[in-house]
Amino acid sequence: MARIFSNQKETPLSYSQAIAAPIALLIFVAMAGLPASYSVAQAPLDESVEAAEDTLEFEKNPDSSEEDQASEDDEALAKVAINQAKALSMAFRQAARTAGPSVVTIVTQVDKYTSYSDGINAPYERLVPEDTSIGSGLIIHKSGIVLTNSHVLEDADRVIVRTADGREFQTFDIRRDKKSDVAILRVKDPPKLKPAILGNSDQVAVGDWVIAIGNPFEFDTTVSAGIISGKNRLLDKIQRGKLLQTDAAINPGNSGGPLVNLEGKVIGINTAIASSSGGYQGVGFAIPINNARWVVNQLAKHGVVRRGYLGVTCKPFTPADAAKASFSSVAGVLVTAVRPATPAERGGIRLNDVIVEFAGMRIRDQRDLQSVVEKKPVGSTQTVKIVRNGQTERLNIVVDQLRN
Repeated sequence: MARIFSNQKETPLSYSQAIAAPIALLIFVAMAGLPASYSVAQAPLDESVEAAEDTLEFEKNPDSSEEDQASEDDEALAKVAINQAKALSMAFRQAARTAGPSVVTIVTQVDKYTSYSDGINAPYERLVPEDTSIGSGLIIHKSGIVLTNSHVLEDADRVIVRTADGREFQTFDIRRDKKSDVAILRVKDPPKLKPAILGNSDQVAVGDWVIAIGNPFEFDTTVSAGIISGKNRLLDKIQRGKLLQTDAAINPGNSGGPLVNLEGKVIGINTAIASSSGGYQGVGFAIPINNARWVVNQLAKHGVVRRGYLGVTCKPFTPADAAKASFSSVAGVLVTAVRPATPAERGGIRLNDVIVEFAGMRIRDQRDLQSVVEKKPVGSTQTVKIVRNGQTERLNIVVDQLRN
C-alpha cells in the first residue's frame, strides 16, 4: 500500500486513490496554462504534446548558453592555474637540482674511555665511540671548505662528511664561532666538488618562496618548501645577528643545511626551530647568508672572528622615553652606560645619548648597533649620529677589537 505523508497524521490510501491525486494535479496545471476557450478534451493531442515539449525544453535549459560559457570559463581558468602550478613546481625542481649536489651530511662522533675487566687481569680502559649525531652542511669552495652550524660540531671527536652521491671524507681544521652559530671545516684530499651559489639575503622579502635542504632524521638530501615568514628575528641561543623565519620544514638533522631561493641560490643557513614538541611546528630560523659569509671570511682569515667594539650599554629608545625627554619621535637606542677606556668614551658618547645612526646605517635596536659595529675594521674611524638634549650631533669613533 502506498503512503502520502503530510504534517498531519499519516493516513493510508488505496492504490487508485494514490494515483488519482497526482493525475488531477497535472490536469489542473495543464488547464491553467491554456486559453479560456480551450478544455483538455478540445485540445488536439499533437498540439498538447508539442506545447508540453516546448515547455519542458524551456524549463530544462533556460540558461544553457550561460552555463556552457561559465563552464568554458572555469575550464580555461583551471588550465591557467594548472600551468602556473606546474611552472612553480618546475622552479622548485630546478632549485633543488642546482643546490642539492652541494649539500652534505655531517656525521659527528664523540668518544669516551670505558673500563674493562676480565676478572683475572688488571682492569683497563679503551676508547670507544659513545654517540653519533647527524647534521647538514654546505660545500662553499672547491678546495673542500664546508659551512655548517657551530652546534653541529660541538664536542665532536671525529667528523665525517658524506656527499650527496654517497662518498665519505675525513675532515680537519675545524673553526667555530659560537656567538653566531657558524662553523667551517675542510675535507681531506677533496675530489672535484661542486660549491653552492651564495645569494644576497639583504634582498629577501617576507612572502618569498624558499626551500630547505638537509638530512632530517638521517633522510639524506630532503627538500621541503615554504616561504619567508619574517625577518630580523632574535633568539637567545644566537648571540650575534638577526635571523630569517620560515615555515619550510626544519627538523633535527637539518641544522647547517641551506635555505635556498627559487634560483637555487643560498640565502640562509638553517639553525633552529621554535617548538613545544621538539619537532617541526611551522616556525624555523635561518642565519642570513650575508652574516654567515662575513663570519666565514673572518674564520678563514684569522681562525677566529675579530669583532669591532664600541663599549656602551643600550636599551631601545621608546616613545615613552621620547615624551619624557620632550623629543619628537626618534628611532634609536638610549645609552644607559659608557664603559671607561673604550672607543665610546674616547669618542665622546655620554650617558642618555640616543644613537640613531652608525656609519650611515639606521639603528633601531641594540642588535642593529651590535651588528654594524662588529663588522667594521678594527682601527677604522666611523661616524656616529646621536641626539643629545634634543640636538643632533655627529661624533667620530675609532673602532677597537672586542676581547673575549
